[in-house]
Amino acid sequence: MADLRCAVENCGYNEQQLCCKGDICVGGQKACDCEGTCCESFTQRREGMDSFKSSVTHPSKTISIDCEAVKCVYNSNYKCHADHVDIKGCGACDCKGTVCATFSEKQV
Repeated sequence: MADLRCAVENCGYNEQQLCCKGDICVGGQKACDCEGTCCESFTQRREGMDSFKSSVTHPSKTISIDCEAVKCVYNSNYKCHADHVDIKGCGACDCKGTVCATFSEKQV
């Protein structure tokens, strides 16, 4: 479980930079830098609609993260093992507008 800070303000799961989903998936199987990653769990917040907080009663600071970015140093068996993860994506309208800013490429 990682300490997650989500700066994607227009995600339906985001509440005060915490995630209400319970777990997320970071995509980017071929990523060599953070720009090649994305939060595949992103869902755009809709005007006038509540966020998806019902998935988890309260937003959570720690979260389980499945990770497809196999070149990241924090990826072990498709799970993120970073102590802290930052998800960014100012103005994102889909998951491709988000990134895992914590991504760090494994040195070979």
